[in-house]
Amino acid sequence: MSRFGEGLAVDTDVERAARRATYGALSAVDGAPDLVAVFAGVIDPDDADRIAASVHAMVMATGNERCVMIGALAPGVMGDARAVGPLLGSEPAVAVWAGRLPGVRVRPFHLRATREGESIAVGGLPEPWPDDRVVMVLADPLSFPADGFVERSNDALPGLPFVGGLVPGAAGRGSARLIRGGATYDEGAVGVMLGGPVDAAIAVSQGCRPIGPNMTVTAADGNVLLGLAGQPALEKLREIVDSLGPQERDSVATGLHLGVAMDEYAEQHENGDFLIRGVLGTDPERGGVAVGDIVGVGRTVRFQLRDGASAGRELDAVLTACRERPGYSTIGGALVVSCNGRARDLFPQPLGAGHDILAVRAGLGTNAVSGFFGAGEIGPVGGRNHLHGYTASVLAFAERDARIV
Repeated sequence: MSRFGEGLAVDTDVERAARRATYGALSAVDGAPDLVAVFAGVIDPDDADRIAASVHAMVMATGNERCVMIGALAPGVMGDARAVGPLLGSEPAVAVWAGRLPGVRVRPFHLRATREGESIAVGGLPEPWPDDRVVMVLADPLSFPADGFVERSNDALPGLPFVGGLVPGAAGRGSARLIRGGATYDEGAVGVMLGGPVDAAIAVSQGCRPIGPNMTVTAADGNVLLGLAGQPALEKLREIVDSLGPQERDSVATGLHLGVAMDEYAEQHENGDFLIRGVLGTDPERGGVAVGDIVGVGRTVRFQLRDGASAGRELDAVLTACRERPGYSTIGGALVVSCNGRARDLFPQPLGAGHDILAVRAGLGTNAVSGFFGAGEIGPVGGRNHLHGYTASVLAFAERDARIV
């Protein structure tokens, strides 16, 4: 028996799938769980409502009335070393994860966004305690300002890492389902704040490898880079692409990104030191390159390529680094959020969409791994929380003697 367990069931009868998955998770845990995560791999919000009710009833039957349950509708889910659900062409599926967290303070929340004049206010987050260690957030991006909220968390809650992802409904606003206990919501965000002796660590894999040199941004206009290392940005990019081999040049068309160094004072910038942002296009008239963020003059950047091989190697590397932290040699369980894009076309068969859960299970040495595919992933890079794309964000729980890093 362990402190962690997971279960997965695929079935057109979603309530039966929920019961089977929940039994699989709960039966593996030594005692009643303190935290349960449920991911409803369905399209219909009504199905997610039924799944939440079924799972919650079984969780409450364990006897721990203080157990917190969170989750969401996510058409692609992971568990039992598989990736399944309508997103991936299979029948409805339910993934359930359970963990017993002795001594940990587990506080659930439901966030709502309201407009106040020209600003948007977010309410519902618990008051922070000095020993809060990690926050997990599942947000509907159609009704909640996830990007701004995550960015604001760095100033409002400095040093508190956030992990999670975006879970929009398939039919637009109002079709999302966010789960907190036996209740479901069609807007906002749900999550849990963990405090006290939390034996957990976050691993974020952005899945890129660098090409070309590190460069200083010497001219920019909004999200358009105009100068790199004293040259027109587009000219510098063409120079870098021309230096690549034929296979790498082919990857530029679909996998070109920009890495923005998080620590300008570091003597060297390694792969994990960059925040990855997409290259959106070019501005030939001005010799510019448009990227998916505002990058100011003076920042250090480096172009990056993303492909299946690079993404696999980087995920393996961050998982190895997680296990090498003091107290993390034994991982009991983990939750993983991967980008929809990683599920669809990043990794070749036979692994395909199952790549990330198999890599996490192998890299962390535990079978108690569940998760989902989202439309954006939340996790810290360079000590600050960010919203990512094409990323895998992992929350790993050690068995003992660990602390959040």
